[in-house]
Amino acid sequence: MNIGRALTLCRTQKGMTKTKLSQAADVSVSYLTLLEQGKRDPNLSTINQICKAMNVPMSIFMFLASDARDREGISNELAEKLSHTALSLMEPEIAKT
Repeated sequence: MNIGRALTLCRTQKGMTKTKLSQAADVSVSYLTLLEQGKRDPNLSTINQICKAMNVPMSIFMFLASDARDREGISNELAEKLSHTALSLMEPEIAKT
């Protein structure tokens, strides 16, 4: 599981800065940085807060965070297609205004 990779992917896909996300999720910028670097492991409550702040379903976030060993039974090709589709469905917040 790579929470940092999923966080970076979703945040950048949404066009959010760490500052904007930290304010929306009520966590510090330094904590987000540590999460993105893989230096902290958040609890599910924190992941939920962050997902809500980004308007990303937690199930999609967790799929994007999964590693190949977490996706046993799903081919790498299908996992790649699903990841690409999930990311393409996320509109940047700035486009919604």
